[in-house]
Amino acid sequence: MRSGGGSGRILADWGVAGAGGGGEGEGEGGRRRRRRTGKGAGGSGWMRGAQAQAGEGEAMGGQAEAAAAAATAARRSYAELKTATHDFSVANKLGEGGFGPVYKGTLEDGRVVAIKQLSVASRQGKTEFLSEIATTSAVQHRNLVKLYGCCIQGDKRLLVYEYLKNKSLDQLLFGAEGKSLYLDWAIRYDICLGVARGLAYLHEESRVRIVHRDVKASNILLDSDLTPKISDFGLAKLYDDSKTHISTRIAGTLGYLAPEYAMRGRLTEKADIFSFGVVALEIISGRPNSDLGLEDDMIYLLEWVWNLHEDNRDIELVDPTLDQYDANTVQRVIDVALLCTQASPALRPPMSRVVAMLSGDIEVPSVTSRPGYLTDWNFDDVTTFMMSAADTSKSKSSISYMKSTSGNNTTIDYVNSHENPAKPSHERIGSSR
Repeated sequence: MRSGGGSGRILADWGVAGAGGGGEGEGEGGRRRRRRTGKGAGGSGWMRGAQAQAGEGEAMGGQAEAAAAAATAARRSYAELKTATHDFSVANKLGEGGFGPVYKGTLEDGRVVAIKQLSVASRQGKTEFLSEIATTSAVQHRNLVKLYGCCIQGDKRLLVYEYLKNKSLDQLLFGAEGKSLYLDWAIRYDICLGVARGLAYLHEESRVRIVHRDVKASNILLDSDLTPKISDFGLAKLYDDSKTHISTRIAGTLGYLAPEYAMRGRLTEKADIFSFGVVALEIISGRPNSDLGLEDDMIYLLEWVWNLHEDNRDIELVDPTLDQYDANTVQRVIDVALLCTQASPALRPPMSRVVAMLSGDIEVPSVTSRPGYLTDWNFDDVTTFMMSAADTSKSKSSISYMKSTSGNNTTIDYVNSHENPAKPSHERIGSSR
């Protein structure tokens, strides 16, 4: 083990979309010092820490900025966005996800933004669409991607988001981008904690409670300070499941989807919690949740983690490129991830409690039993099924708006992916945008 470091009224209602919450990111030590100074506050320890840090303080802190931004955040004309992206040129294309392509653009005021061109048909009319966007855009947190505005012209639907220069987490962990931007353990820990706080806000603290449905490394974007921001939350509500990559009929998405969602289409916030656990393990290990290019006992991340855990070798999960890390903190994150990925949704903690456990405010319950989905399922049979299904499916892979056009589906969702599951993961990762 190592140690160390339509209407104007509608527009006014949702104009706060351009505001941000919270200030600059902190390191682990700074967070710990802040927590200790607040021990005298009222309320139970873990709930106080979760609410004060996971969202309430950080989100509410941005209200003044939200009010100021309301005057400038508005609907954009299609002509303006066309100009901003140089007529949606290929050179400005950042990637393409289940909802459509995304382009880098520069608005008339000089702001650099990411413009998502929705290509799937919404199930809602113009007024309903605006209302839904207004509701979603009111959700503000420092760990959520900001929505600056939208465009509705004829059948065109576009969304304008903040542009995040450091792309998506999967590119930094698994792709070529990781070679130029090193994520040390302190940064990885902060990313885990930030994502947990963002999900806790969506599930428990936001006025509108949202289940993301597609939490994964490619939907976690990083700003210039490497603060993690969750993308694409709330969009699934606008569309029919059959017209997007997020569908309850998907079978075999065993990489990130909780078993009850993948098998029965049962969707609650517990599915997001499961997905978070998988992401946390990817962050620790620096590898995707499945990689057929690895040795047989390491192909599936969850299976490998449990093999290590049962042999008291958890620390071997750590990314070999990490030359310094705090073993106790790593172990805590692993234990939380194992708890989040339990087969029974009832055994997975709410995200506010996950935040408290990651922060060290409360103890992490021990997890001793390997989940049933690892003991009852034959992964070889499941993989064969998915590869066969992939031959008849042309659905696009699920990727975030910052993802490379060359594509990378780090889940094992071969039913809905154009990727070849037999390829080693490093060959399936795209380079920079």
